[in-house]
Amino acid sequence: MARSLLLRTALWAAALAVGVPHAHAALDIGDPVPKFTATAALGGKTFRYSLAEALAKGPVVLYFFPAADSNDCSIEAHAFAEAVDQFAALGASVIGVSADDIDTLSKFSVKSCQSRFPVASDQGKTVIQGFDALMQTRPDFANRLSYVIATDGKVAYYYQNLNPDKHVERMLNAVRALPKATAAK
Repeated sequence: MARSLLLRTALWAAALAVGVPHAHAALDIGDPVPKFTATAALGGKTFRYSLAEALAKGPVVLYFFPAADSNDCSIEAHAFAEAVDQFAALGASVIGVSADDIDTLSKFSVKSCQSRFPVASDQGKTVIQGFDALMQTRPDFANRLSYVIATDGKVAYYYQNLNPDKHVERMLNAVRALPKATAAK
């Protein structure tokens, strides 16, 4: 397992080094999002996550990431974990999605996500494809793409960049900019 993780991380790093291009998100601001349910992990425990149920409570920050335990994905998960209280104060919840298996994500949910927010497994890539988050040049991976979904089920904001540094900041700013009726239900 450690060897496959090292190989996966090395391939991912090589792809980043050559400047892998990425496509624009198919879902634009105002577009309705596909509702989904998926097996997710929070604090190492698995459960069934429902986007519709989460949206009934407030806006959702949905972020896609390529590979659990890769350096950049761990950095991004840690940043989201550190900001969970800020999102919650604004009435929003956070969920990460990747094509990793649920066992991998269960460990990732404790280690990198610090048991602060769930991560969902989409091995079949139906959610990833529905949000046009499939990496064009590496179709086994999700692209690094973040959405703010308003309570009406529509895209309020999105940001796509392989660099994990600005995703949390941009998502927080987008949630803050939501109209008050949309931000808190």
